[in-house]
Amino acid sequence: MSKDNKKFDTALIRDLAVLLDETNLSEIELEQDDFRIRVARQLHIDAPVSFAQPAAAPAPQPAAAPASDAPAQPAASGPHPGTITSPMVGTAYLAPEPGARRFVEIGDTVSEGQTILIVEAMKTMNHIPATKSGTVKEIFVEDAQPVEFGEPLIIVE
Repeated sequence: MSKDNKKFDTALIRDLAVLLDETNLSEIELEQDDFRIRVARQLHIDAPVSFAQPAAAPAPQPAAAPASDAPAQPAASGPHPGTITSPMVGTAYLAPEPGARRFVEIGDTVSEGQTILIVEAMKTMNHIPATKSGTVKEIFVEDAQPVEFGEPLIIVE
């Protein structure tokens, strides 16, 4: 963008924001000549998480099969109301870096908005927050495990 023209193209910014929502990306950056624009968002919006729950209920059974009867209960009666699902496809990390203490363990008390794990997507580390306060009852993923959109990650009661 030239120094003489300080006006931003708000329509372009709005279009990019809509594109972020439609594609579930965390950021978009465009650059042309001396014009550069970056639109980013936080991924702690509750709407996509609850939207994905009904479609994802059958998927976790094969992935969580070693946990005996825990996955069978949500599948038989629908998803648990405290299930936090992945808002994107990526790799789940239970700690901020290799060898560090995990964000949460089963039995920990969490607050709404507290980071419970990270999902890396396209080399971007997306902090996944607790959607409500409560106690961690179940963790469905292992560290560095690939996850799908809508896949159950953790149950908080």
